[in-house]
Amino acid sequence: MSAEPTALRTEAEESLLSAFAAVAPGLPGDARIGAQRRAAIDRFRRTGLPHRRIEEWKYTDLRTLMRRAAPLTSEPQASPSVRTAPGPDPLDGFDRTPLVVVNGVFDPSLSDHEGAEGITVTPLAEALARGDRRIGALVDQDDRAVLSLNTAFMTDGVLVEVADGANSSRPIEIIHVVTETRPVGVYVRNVVSVGRGASVRVVECHRGPAEVAYQTNVVTELMLREEARAVWAKLQAEGDSALHVGTLTARLERNATLDHLTISAGAAASRSQIFLGVEGEGAQAALNGTTMIGGTQHADLTLGIDHLAPGAKTRVLYKNVARGKATGAFQGKIFVHREAQKTDAKMMNRTLLLSDEASFAAKPELEIWADDVQCGHGSTSGRIDDEMLFYFLSRGIPRAEAERLLVVAFLSESIEALGDPELIAALEPAVERWLGSAPPTALTGETAA
Repeated sequence: MSAEPTALRTEAEESLLSAFAAVAPGLPGDARIGAQRRAAIDRFRRTGLPHRRIEEWKYTDLRTLMRRAAPLTSEPQASPSVRTAPGPDPLDGFDRTPLVVVNGVFDPSLSDHEGAEGITVTPLAEALARGDRRIGALVDQDDRAVLSLNTAFMTDGVLVEVADGANSSRPIEIIHVVTETRPVGVYVRNVVSVGRGASVRVVECHRGPAEVAYQTNVVTELMLREEARAVWAKLQAEGDSALHVGTLTARLERNATLDHLTISAGAAASRSQIFLGVEGEGAQAALNGTTMIGGTQHADLTLGIDHLAPGAKTRVLYKNVARGKATGAFQGKIFVHREAQKTDAKMMNRTLLLSDEASFAAKPELEIWADDVQCGHGSTSGRIDDEMLFYFLSRGIPRAEAERLLVVAFLSESIEALGDPELIAALEPAVERWLGSAPPTALTGETAA
C-alpha cells in the first residue's frame, strides 16, 4: 500500500488554521454563515497559501511573502478621527459620504450616510447575524485561498443597497483604516447591490501606519442590476510595511455599466484582483489602473473577465511606473464564452521603467470560444522617451521637472479614463505625492528610490 502524501504547512498556514479554531465561535453570523466559514477554512486547509507554482500567482508568491500570519485584530477601544490618524486624508476637501471601517470594524460614529437618498447602509456584522444571503453570493465555493480566508475570518464591513432608480449625486467613500501600532491581520467584506436603473459613485480608500507590518484582506462583492451604473475608484495607500490583498468580484446584468479605476501606491507588497462576470446582454465595463512603485515594493494587478452574454463591451487600460528596485506584475485574462457573440473586448498594459533595477512583468491573455467578436490585447514597456525629454530640455525646462511632466502625462490617461471629472480631480494628486516622495534622481535611475 502507498501512503497518501502529507502536505507540509508553513508557519503562517498553521497559525491561520489555529486562529480559526480559536475565534470561530465568536465570529458574527447565523448557522448558514457558520457553515460557509467552516467550508472556506476546509478549502484553505487543502490548498494552503498560493505560491508561484500556481499560474495565477506566478509573479506573487504569497506563501513566501506571508511567512508569518499577523494575529487577528480586536475591536478598537476608541476610534481615532479618520482625519488625523494615520497621516493626512488623501482626499482632503473632497465632498463625500464617509463609511469608515477602523481596524476591520465599521464605526458609525465616524460615518455619515443619513442624507444619502435611496441608499441604505448596514454594518456587515449585523447582516451576518441575520444570515443575509447576498453575503458570499459571488464568492461562495470559490477555491481561491485568499477568498477562502476572507470568508472564514470576515468580521465586519458594510452592506450598501442602492434602491431601484436611485441616483445619488454625492459619492460614497468606503474608508479602510488601520490604526494599530503592532502587526495585525484585518479581514473585511463589503457587499454593494445597485438596483435596476440606479447609479452610484464610490471611492474605496485604504490607509494605515508606516513601519507597521499589518496585513489586510478585503473582499468586495458588487452586483449591478439591469441598466444600473457604478463609477468606482480604489486608492490603495497602505503603510509602507503593509501586506495588502484586495479583491473585487462583480456581476453585471443586462445593459449595466461599470467604470473602475485602481490606483496602487502603498504597501510593501500588494495584490489587487478583479473578477468580473459580464452576464447581461449589452453590459459594459471599463477597467483602468495606475500602479506607482519604488524602493523594494512589489505590486500585482490581476484581472479575470468572463464574457457570458452577447453584445457586451469591455475596455482595459493599465499604466504602471516603477523606480528603484521595485517589482510588479500585470495579469489579465478575457474569456469569451460560446454564447457571447458580438463581444467587443480590448486590453492594454503599458509600463514605464525609471531605473535599471526596476522590473515589471505583463501577461495579457485572450481565450475566445465565440466566432463573431472583436477582441485584442497588448503590452508595452520601456524608459522615458529620449526625444520627448530632449524637447523639454531644449526649451529650458530642468531635467527633473521634464521627467516629472512626462510621468504625469503618461499616467493621466488611465486616471482620466474614469470619466468622472470630480473623482478625477480628487485622485490626481496621488500621482504628485508619489513623485514627490523620492529625489529627482530616482527618476533617472541614478540612485535607488
